[in-house]
Amino acid sequence: MNYILFDGPVRNQLLPFTYTKPVADLRIGILTIREKWEKHLGSTTSTITEDYLSDKYPMVEFEENVMINAAYLPTEILVEMIVDLQQNQAIFDGEDLVAFYSDDSQEEIDFDTYEQLEIPEEAVFKVENTWDIFSKNHDAIRLDYDLLTEDRKSALIPSTVQTLNPENIFIEEGVKLNFCTLNASEGPIYIGKDSEIMEGALIRGPFAMCEHATVKMGAKIYTGTTIGPYCKVGGEVTNSVLMAYSNKGHDGYLGNSVLGEWCNIGADSNNSNLKNNYEEVRLWNYETEGFSKTGLQFCGLIMGDHSKCGINTMFNTGTVIGVSVNIFGTGFPRNFIPSFSWGGAAGFTTYKTVKAFQTAKLVMERRNIPFDEQEAAILEHVFEETAKYRRY
Repeated sequence: MNYILFDGPVRNQLLPFTYTKPVADLRIGILTIREKWEKHLGSTTSTITEDYLSDKYPMVEFEENVMINAAYLPTEILVEMIVDLQQNQAIFDGEDLVAFYSDDSQEEIDFDTYEQLEIPEEAVFKVENTWDIFSKNHDAIRLDYDLLTEDRKSALIPSTVQTLNPENIFIEEGVKLNFCTLNASEGPIYIGKDSEIMEGALIRGPFAMCEHATVKMGAKIYTGTTIGPYCKVGGEVTNSVLMAYSNKGHDGYLGNSVLGEWCNIGADSNNSNLKNNYEEVRLWNYETEGFSKTGLQFCGLIMGDHSKCGINTMFNTGTVIGVSVNIFGTGFPRNFIPSFSWGGAAGFTTYKTVKAFQTAKLVMERRNIPFDEQEAAILEHVFEETAKYRRY
């Protein structure tokens, strides 16, 4: 069967991350949503997404297909329901479409003619807001850990490493670690292939570290944190997700936050994740173009791809930063910074694409990844789409 992941109605609620990638390619837990589905289904997938992203993320359609809403993460029950889908069947979560069977004989699909299957409440694991990526990350790590380690044996943990509950720690091949502490008493710890944990690092699970990532000396990493592929992390981090190729390499605090790809946090930078009055945090919502309640008391920094900040940057509770933003200077910048902005608390100007692309090219070349015309076209589209927010 051919499986296609579609963005669904929550795509705008997951901006700025979905400016540059489909919902399926967001990382939560250890794997991206696409990687989870492909692992469960034993099949590759393609994508239905925005037109400007479709060159990089094309759809591959066969005569018979199963369409899956990428906002739903695979659970054992849901995977079974999807594998068993037949013609004229669809799975719903209340009024929300989860998955359906289609074939090339159907020019239009009328779901009133479909047999509508209801997903059990206990089988629903859905990402529909940016803050879900960190707030649900504990559970996502546990699920991915079980998926990746089932019937497999961990590499040996060196005798120089202090551990608690070592049976809940899985080390892939090629990992370097010495004189660090791994505490898996509250949840599993997964250390990906060819990654490194330097001396003096303190890590508490659930924790995920993907391939070629680095935890630097003396780092303090708390529960619910994912360090994506090729990321570097130092200082203090709690309940945060770094998707891939992003760095927070120095002292400073990052909490209840999500960083996209190709981000960099300057030395001694900090974010607040709790308001002084302890009230519920409101976060910028691209769909309503206003600040929305999150239902959370702890909520930190949301930073889109290719954004960066200078040393000693301070972020207020619930700050949302778009794509290709460069922040520097003293004081607290505003808690919503549009894509392609350049400046800080003293004010912003537009970050011209010619300059932004030069930086992106240099940053990506360091990882031997080309900044090609396809990447430039995506960012050019984001620049135009977000112009309404830049009133500089």
